[in-house]
Amino acid sequence: MTKITKITKITKITKITKMKCLLVFIQLLSLQIQASTPVLTPIPTSISTPMAINKETSPTTTPIPTPIPTSQKSLVLTTQETLDVIKHVDEQQRNSGDYLANCFIKESERGKEPKSYEVNVYRRDADNKFMMIFVRPKDEAGKGYLKVDKNFWTYDPKTGNWERRTEREKIAGTNSRKGDFDESRLALDFSSKYLSSEKLGDYNAHRIELIAKDGIDVAYPRLTLWIDPETYNILKREEYSLSGKLMRTSYYLSWIKKYSGFKKGDVWVPKEVRINDELEKGNSTVVLTKDFELKPLDKNIFTKAWIESKSR
Repeated sequence: MTKITKITKITKITKITKMKCLLVFIQLLSLQIQASTPVLTPIPTSISTPMAINKETSPTTTPIPTPIPTSQKSLVLTTQETLDVIKHVDEQQRNSGDYLANCFIKESERGKEPKSYEVNVYRRDADNKFMMIFVRPKDEAGKGYLKVDKNFWTYDPKTGNWERRTEREKIAGTNSRKGDFDESRLALDFSSKYLSSEKLGDYNAHRIELIAKDGIDVAYPRLTLWIDPETYNILKREEYSLSGKLMRTSYYLSWIKKYSGFKKGDVWVPKEVRINDELEKGNSTVVLTKDFELKPLDKNIFTKAWIESKSR
């Protein structure tokens, strides 16, 4: 074998050895990256599960075509940008006209059979009027709730009596409140403070704290919201008492939207919300909006007489 042949052979062997070493290094690096990457467990989408915040399963994937500020893209908001996010949450749910929805409430208490209710919700958002009438079950049919201005009443068709209530009133003994069905007015009723950016399931989220303004009647004086920065839809909501005790945790499993002639734009409505009772662990309420309409309602329906006529 000549000297040149030997050198050529040694060079080939050296190149092969280097390639093998490089492949081994890449494999080791790949394993190290996989080991150091956290695995996010998908959260199932089901009416019987506490959470379903997963981009693959949630229908809430259509982003609102609004430019996102540079600081918001980095998920770090200034005070003004935090307020703008809350205003955007309100705005996309705002209708500025009449609203009629058919909703179902499923109440589950530990150790008891679940109860289901069907209700019709009426709103005249321009005048801050609200009404709810129970359709099913039979023993609850005709029960009504009415709010005009700052007055909120409940009607019992069995006794024919009206009683004044507050925003903290439980709807038909469930863990739902009037605010779960009403128009969003977060920017009007609360001051906001940016807390952090977090990962919630498959979503990045703004975590924002809200404190009720003086003189405003709300169900809970302090809230923490997790908001999707792409769609501005609420993903999760925690509600606290005045003493700081966690009372309810709500998961917004899906949203739906319709075009509003009043607004000349889309209106977003929570389609399915799971509410966990934090005082009575194991108890939960699901609010499901089956369908809703954004059409003019009869001018005189937001009255006690109209509700009484529906209970006869």
